[in-house]
Amino acid sequence: MNDWVHMALIAAVVVVVVVRRLRGEPLNARDLFAPPVVLTGLGLWALSQRHGLGVGDYVWVGAGAALGTAFGALRGATIRVYEHGGVLWQRYTGRTFLVAAVSLAAMAGFAVIAEHSGLAADARPVQLSIGVGFLGEALVVGYRALASGTPFAPERRDSTPASGPDRFGR
Repeated sequence: MNDWVHMALIAAVVVVVVVRRLRGEPLNARDLFAPPVVLTGLGLWALSQRHGLGVGDYVWVGAGAALGTAFGALRGATIRVYEHGGVLWQRYTGRTFLVAAVSLAAMAGFAVIAEHSGLAADARPVQLSIGVGFLGEALVVGYRALASGTPFAPERRDSTPASGPDRFGR
């Protein structure tokens, strides 16, 4: 697949997820875990297609994945998880975007340091970076959801959006 098409698809998935969560959406397990699992899987597949990587490259990938997962978990702690209509909902907050901005800057710095250390610039696929970040977020939100005692929202069976709270979570 063409790199531009591939990047456009990844960007589209990220934009859809972020916009839905900014508006507030019912929290169901499939929507919480499917995007990070798919993106992480695509990233691991892309990494497996890259030949000639050394031990240092794999250490960089592992450290970057751990850092990305940690920042995702921190971002997950800022997400508002609340009950609406007897089921869980989630909504991104201003703090969610602040943590996202800090994590982007930290990950960019991490990449610059790694490249200046002589590690392969293409050893960490973008979809892997995004996927592990969303995975860290999903793990924290999922834990908080389970701890709340309120059930996850059922999966939507039709294309009509569920009516929910306003943009302030009311």
